[in-house]
Amino acid sequence: MTRVEPKKTSDRLSQRLRSSGFRFTPQRQHVYDVLLQKRDHPTAEEVFIRAKGGMPDISMATVYNCLDTLVQSGLARQVTVDRGATRFCPNMREHCHFYCDVCAQVFDIGLTGEAPAGIALPRGFKAARFEIAIHGTCAGCSKNGAH
Repeated sequence: MTRVEPKKTSDRLSQRLRSSGFRFTPQRQHVYDVLLQKRDHPTAEEVFIRAKGGMPDISMATVYNCLDTLVQSGLARQVTVDRGATRFCPNMREHCHFYCDVCAQVFDIGLTGEAPAGIALPRGFKAARFEIAIHGTCAGCSKNGAH
């Protein structure tokens, strides 16, 4: 995975926030950086715990507000797998999510084309985005003999 320079990330964030009607704040930058550092689809609580490490005064309410702003600005998306806590993903390319029923990790699975393979959209319909969750066992858990 290519590492994005902090200056480029900051410029991109500032530009996107501004074009969406929001202003740039250090807290929004920090929360966005937390999402980009470890792309493991963290919950808001996990983002909060990670954010506290670099910004001890940040509150849970601020993290929720920052995540909401990032979603509204198109810099992150909410991922809901079944009835679990909402997770956040900074990957804005069209993709679906694979949920490992053994280790509970969520993985990005790339998609190509107008609709995922095997899904025929009715005539005249155009997909804007996909929200597909696949359940099963990841490669690591399969290798260890888990089902």
